[in-house]
Amino acid sequence: MRVVVTGTPGTGKTTAVDAVDADLPVVHLNDAVRERGLWTERDEGRDSLVVDLDAVDEWLGDREGIVESHVAHLLDADRVVVLRCRPDVLEARLEERGEPETKAAENAESEALDVILSEAVRRHGESRVYEIDTTDRTPAAVAAEIRAVVDGDRGPSAGTVDFVDYL
Repeated sequence: MRVVVTGTPGTGKTTAVDAVDADLPVVHLNDAVRERGLWTERDEGRDSLVVDLDAVDEWLGDREGIVESHVAHLLDADRVVVLRCRPDVLEARLEERGEPETKAAENAESEALDVILSEAVRRHGESRVYEIDTTDRTPAAVAAEIRAVVDGDRGPSAGTVDFVDYL
């Protein structure tokens, strides 16, 4: 089984996945993209790499486990966990880690508009998408929710988190 954990940058994906107590291998996809050259170009305006999804698919092959990245929902998966965070909190988190104000604001707006959730549901369907609001939860609590998804102890929940009031 492949479970992908995705979400807007700053929602806590890496920290939560590292805290999941499961006997599954974990792929931090952004690290693999950089280390293995799985990108097509550098977006200078956003200071980021454009992921080559075909190369990622080929590199991952039939690999099972947990794949974590803000683009993981664009990959084949059995279950898709979308981490969410209230946009104002997300923006503050990103600025605290040194992101430019414009990039932090762009990510907060994307979060308010459900961009990643919408893409995940469009690709995988509501029955395979699980939302987790990380705004006021510890990494351990988020990891426990991810573990419940992995174990099949938590039902799909696409559309249960709403940040439209932020707009």
